[in-house]
Amino acid sequence: MTQAVAEIAAEECKLVTLRVGKQLLGIPVTHVRDVLKNARIAPVPLASAEVLGAMNLRGRVVTVVDMRIRLHLGPMPEDVAPMFIVTECRGEYFGLRVDAIGEVLTLTAVDIEKKPANLKSPWRDVASGIYRLPEELLVVVDLEALLATGHNEEKG
Repeated sequence: MTQAVAEIAAEECKLVTLRVGKQLLGIPVTHVRDVLKNARIAPVPLASAEVLGAMNLRGRVVTVVDMRIRLHLGPMPEDVAPMFIVTECRGEYFGLRVDAIGEVLTLTAVDIEKKPANLKSPWRDVASGIYRLPEELLVVVDLEALLATGHNEEKG
């Protein structure tokens, strides 16, 4: 069981919401280290397409992943001002470039459903569950799977 799934198994979990394209996602708040409106990103030679580059966050090198590319949603529209959510996974920091960052939701674990069997990749690979909101579905992200799968593609 991954750490993200274990956290969801707790009676209550808090998720930071973010939007990539039209999809609402949630990441356990325990993995979030910072939220940035803009960032200076240096390119990383020979990195996979989803790796935008690296940024310096208070002396720490942070790999920046473009969530639109990671989730096969195409490039970010020019009229969208990207935001970055800095997360920690396996002792490393990663910046996720997203369209928008929302609020922190406190959910009860019993309301989080298993991911649907017909969910297509890459969503199936990175989702640990689904939460039904009145207007839409929130995909609960398994951060370890999201970042590990990206690393596997880089090794290709």
